Amino acid sequence: MKYCLSIVVLLLLFIAGCKNDDNANSSDEKRLRENNILLHQLEKQIAANRDSIGLRLKLVDALDSLNNYKEAAAQLDSLIGKDSLNYGLWFRKGRLLETAKDTFNAILSYNKALKIYPSPDGQLQLANLLAESKNENALVICQRVQELRLGREYSAHCNFIAGVYFARIGNKQKALQLFDACINDNFAYMEAYQEKGFIFYDDKKFAEALKIFQMAANVNNTYADAYYWQAKCFEAMNKKEEAIKNYQTSLVLDKNLKEAKDALKRLQ
Repeated sequence: MKYCLSIVVLLLLFIAGCKNDDNANSSDEKRLRENNILLHQLEKQIAANRDSIGLRLKLVDALDSLNNYKEAAAQLDSLIGKDSLNYGLWFRKGRLLETAKDTFNAILSYNKALKIYPSPDGQLQLANLLAESKNENALVICQRVQELRLGREYSAHCNFIAGVYFARIGNKQKALQLFDACINDNFAYMEAYQEKGFIFYDDKKFAEALKIFQMAANVNNTYADAYYWQAKCFEAMNKKEEAIKNYQTSLVLDKNLKEAKDALKRLQ
């Protein structure tokens, strides 16, 4: 996809974004109020329809959005108590606990879900968490899913997750090979570009990292993180103007990138 936004437009949008910082904060507060209102409405509806699983799951989502993981987990536990062989409930609990950074119990929940129904997507979700935890069982799961021969999409996921595992344990060469294999299966797999770039960036090979992040932006010119990390590379190479421009572009695409806002305050 060709880069089609002019720098002038980007800068104008960024200036407008700066003026609207207060509005953005107000929007966040408004969303919080709306979520609280939704929460109270759901509690009333559930009180009148205690057997509605749909309403209870909506309540879980609302609690999750408010970072009230303990109460959300309690709601899921109540549902699981009535239907302990429900794959979806165990999987949803795993996702919730993963979001809450409770890795140990998230893994337990995913495993319970997969014993009920070993879905490929569920296996990959677990494998990704294991890879981030430097657990080699991630590789076992990826190999199992690869053997199902479900197509290039799943092959890309498996190679990416295996790459994450090797990156986290410090085997950078193997990780790079797997990220390349992932991109070969899916040229638009943005996370694979990011992980490749991180390896070079962490090794202080900023010019090489920059090329990877620029390639990511060429593939998807609306991917904010690609511009943010280009900016990080430019900043590390003492190219202030280029860094500022890319931080600004990243904020045009994602106004919630706090790190980019902080970097601009530091550089301007």
